Amino acid sequence: MVRNYYGYDSSAYAAAGLTAFFGVYMIIIVAIAVIQIVAMWKLYTKAGEKGWKSLIPIYNYVILFKISGLSPWLLFIFLASIIPFVGWIAIVALMAVLAYKLAKSFGKDGAWAVGLYFLPSIFYMILAFGASTYVGPGGEPATVTTTSTKSENE
Repeated sequence: MVRNYYGYDSSAYAAAGLTAFFGVYMIIIVAIAVIQIVAMWKLYTKAGEKGWKSLIPIYNYVILFKISGLSPWLLFIFLASIIPFVGWIAIVALMAVLAYKLAKSFGKDGAWAVGLYFLPSIFYMILAFGASTYVGPGGEPATVTTTSTKSENE
């Protein structure tokens, strides 16, 4: 063990301090992740979907596109991310459209879409835990189609 003039090993104290810092940092990150999971569960439930669908990777985007009124086939644009620059630009544009359509789906305006795009963690939590209600996919009221049975027509 190397000691300095005062008899302390400063590298051990530095390592202990860094370990404590990263330990607290990881606790905060895990707490934020848990809050995000609960927020997405609540958001999906508000939109009439089952909350567990928000937990499955890739499938959660399919459902989010459906909630927003976008085609789930747009998920293939994410696969384009392996193409440098072109794929990345496509994803940036797709996420902007998703933010706008999701904001409209909950009756919010374009400024809200900007918040969803740049600060999604905060704005998803506000949508989930706030008083906003689901209007319909893309802001269009959901239409209910009724089917008549044979006994009703007789």
